Amino acid sequence: MENSPKRRLRFILLGGLLAACLATAGDSKDSTQKSKAAFLSEAEVSFIRPGLVFTILSVVIDPDNTVRYQYRITDPKGVPLDRDGIVTPGTVSVSSVLAYIPKGTGIYTAYTVRTQTSPITGNSAVQAGTDSGGTHTRVSDGVYEYKFATKLPSGFDRTATHTIAAYASRNLDEFDLGSNYAANNFNWLPAGGAVTEIRKITDNQKCNTCHGNLVFHGSRTTVELCVTCHTPQTTDPDTGNTVDFTTMIHKLHQGSGLPSVQAGTPYVIIGNSQSVHDYSTVNFPADVRNCQVCHLTGQGGDQYLNNPTRRACGSCHDDVNFATGANHVAGPQVSDNQCKNCHIPKGELEFDASVSGAHTIDRFSTTLAGVKFSIISATNMAPGQRPTITFGLTDKSDKPIEPASMGRLAILLAGSTTEYADIDRFISESALTATGSNGRYTYQFTAPIPANATGSWAVAIEGYKNATLLAGTTEQRDVRDAGHNVVTYYSLSSAAAVPRRTVVAIEKCNACHYSLNLHGSSRNDTQNCVICHNPTFTDTDRPPATGPGESLNFKEFIHRIHQGPNNTRDISIYNSSGVATSFNGVRYPRATSECGACHVNGSEQLPIPANLAPVADPRGYFNPSPPVPGACISCHGTNPAAAHAESNYSPSYGESCSVCHGQGASFAVDKAHAQ
Repeated sequence: MENSPKRRLRFILLGGLLAACLATAGDSKDSTQKSKAAFLSEAEVSFIRPGLVFTILSVVIDPDNTVRYQYRITDPKGVPLDRDGIVTPGTVSVSSVLAYIPKGTGIYTAYTVRTQTSPITGNSAVQAGTDSGGTHTRVSDGVYEYKFATKLPSGFDRTATHTIAAYASRNLDEFDLGSNYAANNFNWLPAGGAVTEIRKITDNQKCNTCHGNLVFHGSRTTVELCVTCHTPQTTDPDTGNTVDFTTMIHKLHQGSGLPSVQAGTPYVIIGNSQSVHDYSTVNFPADVRNCQVCHLTGQGGDQYLNNPTRRACGSCHDDVNFATGANHVAGPQVSDNQCKNCHIPKGELEFDASVSGAHTIDRFSTTLAGVKFSIISATNMAPGQRPTITFGLTDKSDKPIEPASMGRLAILLAGSTTEYADIDRFISESALTATGSNGRYTYQFTAPIPANATGSWAVAIEGYKNATLLAGTTEQRDVRDAGHNVVTYYSLSSAAAVPRRTVVAIEKCNACHYSLNLHGSSRNDTQNCVICHNPTFTDTDRPPATGPGESLNFKEFIHRIHQGPNNTRDISIYNSSGVATSFNGVRYPRATSECGACHVNGSEQLPIPANLAPVADPRGYFNPSPPVPGACISCHGTNPAAAHAESNYSPSYGESCSVCHGQGASFAVDKAHAQ
């Protein structure tokens, strides 16, 4: 076998010819910014052609029930790839699953199976998996045929949906590009005709909203592929737990909320090579009753509404024993036949036994009147003056709400918008006494803007109205009906107002959190959050015995929360009652190097705006912490990283971070975080 330098030389010699052959494919980069391939030169892209497209073309069943299928592998521009990596860079491996959907079940059963024996229990279990022992044959450039070693059984149902689910991996490690992954499913009826029964309850887009680019088992990337192996026939012999997709996915996302976990039994799956996966500490970032976060709706995808089953419902409600009837109001259930009778898609009232009713989240009740804020004007916005704020307050149908009827109504003043760095320049007052009528009200602050204040200031409004749902019934409940925060900006001089810079957006947060609301529901927009979570803010209510305060500045705090167990020091925050909330166990569902999952407008890039305030960080490496190290070390929290940051900071001249890490530099943030 040739060593790597020789192979590189051979590829380079072929590069000119290959680039000429590929010229018609164009010279644009196909990878996203977070991909290492995005930073290749045009010559490297033309030669390597990173990326992989895998397509199943056709299927044949031989008279002896042998299954063969042809597939094509190309780069993203459609140029054929050599599976052996001789003519084109990178070997391509392909693995295949053969499965079918027994008619009327909607669930796969795999033909390609193996028997796995547990070294822990000695028990054996049949598991769906990829075919073993099949053969690949080259047909033409980029086109190959795979012959399954597994044959279809005699008398198989030719009228049932059959599926080949295959996944491919292109190894570009020698170019420091890792592997490219692709997958494809091919559905057909061996008897001929159109396929009408498929399994499509969720899809990659739903998963990747939180997970970014979900890859499991090293190279498997699509839900359509997952469900052909994660079938009810597949069990983990080490724990006895099924790895059926419906059950496993519900349970692992419920995690710490599972009744069985709360009762003391961890939810664990032991996988390949005895790898232990404990999902007992998973906290779903949205309310798990938001079924639509994962499930498809409409176009036949709303199975969770129309087809309740013991298997699906019992995976979250795992304290229900359908055989004995324990914890099930309707008693024992020997089949799923009766489920639809009680659990219809939608009933007449929320919080009933219907699927949507049972999963209604109080604050999303359609019967809530809603609260809408607007800031109409702000006068007396000058140093030393008491501002007067005119604001709108209505329900979602634009019916006026009286301020005094609100459970909480606060108006905030903060400045300057450069950083909100002076804690003495944050003013919050209750506006329950505001005067006015017909949804338009006025409140004058009792506290003045400081006499030496400058620049632009923010005016924000927040609050909620207490409401009672289904009053007088057994389902009566109280809920806070919160309005969405509104933040506007005003100049304290004749200059134009300068808004606070936008680093993240609530829409980014809600991609995972669905509808993020904190501190009693009334704080729900990031532009409002940063007013309090500014460079001066620490948890000063921490008991003295626990040491100095933790920085609650937005960037440090949020970075460290999402780092969870990867933090190099404890991340526990104390409230005004001296009670700690620990974020050490947060399991962020994607790579923390994917800055764009939260940041907007490239705000993670260097250089950052000048004259940002240092951050109070009594427990950190630096106190105060310079703006850039404050952000970087909140993720890269090691002594070497701190030493690196310190060596590139001068009290006289500031930070030199952008020299190496600025946009376009050798170690730019996006390049250093590329995957």
